Amino acid sequence: MTIKIRETEDYERLVPFFIENGLEFSEEDETPTDLVKCWDAFDEDLLVGGFVLARRDGEFICDGIAVHPDYREQELGRKMLRLGIEETVQQGGEKMYLVARAPGFFRREGFETVPRENAPNFFECLTCDQYGVTCHPEVMLKVLK
Repeated sequence: MTIKIRETEDYERLVPFFIENGLEFSEEDETPTDLVKCWDAFDEDLLVGGFVLARRDGEFICDGIAVHPDYREQELGRKMLRLGIEETVQQGGEKMYLVARAPGFFRREGFETVPRENAPNFFECLTCDQYGVTCHPEVMLKVLK
């Protein structure tokens, strides 16, 4: 099996993949998001991973990262996250924020939990009916410089 990670402009293809893999997306975002770059990962014709780097309130954020369950132990998420971090640094970013449903993964990559009020306005979880029931996300930050 050969997995290829590549830059893509097909954000619209990633959204259903993210939803299928447990991420929530709202068509009614209150805060505008500026896409910076997207990556996808394929095993032949099967989409097995995706990552979206964006900016909100002038800050870089991981606006989505997911890996197909059958591919989660192959370092794919780590590789895509590191591509996003490298791009953030190349564009002059000094930190990256995200909302984590799997905070342990991100802690191993150097992210730390921060109070929601200390982050850009990208925490739409409060309107989700899973919030606090089956989902306990954390707002996280990694200082890059």
